[in-house]
Amino acid sequence: MNYSNILVASDNNIATITVNRPTKLNALNSETIQELHEAFKSLENNDDIRVIILTGSGEKAFVAGADIAEFANFSIAEGEQLAKQGQELLFDFIENLKKPVIAAINGFALGGGLELAMSCHFRIASDNAKMGLPEVTLGLIPGYGGTQRLPQLVGKGRAMEMIMTAEMIDAAAAKNYGLVNHVVTLAELLEFTKSIATKIMRNSPLAISKAIKAINANYKDGVNGFETEVRNFGKCFGTEDFKEGTTAFLEKRKSEFTGK
Repeated sequence: MNYSNILVASDNNIATITVNRPTKLNALNSETIQELHEAFKSLENNDDIRVIILTGSGEKAFVAGADIAEFANFSIAEGEQLAKQGQELLFDFIENLKKPVIAAINGFALGGGLELAMSCHFRIASDNAKMGLPEVTLGLIPGYGGTQRLPQLVGKGRAMEMIMTAEMIDAAAAKNYGLVNHVVTLAELLEFTKSIATKIMRNSPLAISKAIKAINANYKDGVNGFETEVRNFGKCFGTEDFKEGTTAFLEKRKSEFTGK
């Protein structure tokens, strides 16, 4: 499929999606959000793809925010619809994807860009990265899940400070806060991220999918995460991956998982 705002490539069962609007610092607009949704949906249904990496083009920005010109004149109802549709179409969609999604943050991740990174299952940053939620400087609040996911990752107090001051933090602070897992040089970022993706691919795709579901359940209102874990633990016993994993362990050989 041809896209106008993103690039999609795959190699060794790893797909890389690159937001490709360098003249706009990869800012998110409605067309880009739609294209990202379509790309993630297609890759989730592609049996050859085991891990997805999300990054930005160039050396300055992962995604520097939302395209403000697109919604500057919106009404209350239009603003609410913008947030609701974006969350459903992309941010919640990524969070609940069956395949692991790693954000490789290669520069500015601000506003909707940081919210996009936080919707991924975990994050790796280049040492030049800067992160923040500056929405209150525009008379807004984060609308793509930022007020929910940031406290989950860094704690309520730090999230309150970041959102209320609208100040950016650097990659070292982001790692200290638990917002990103690793910090590497820009030159190393994609290869390092792919090395973690390769480790993930050694394991059962079905088990990873069920682990994602169980972990996410802990953050959903009205859902008992322990019950979700028990249910998905049980489901693993009916898979070929479970039979292969236990047989390989007992036979002292490496597992060859099929994802079935």
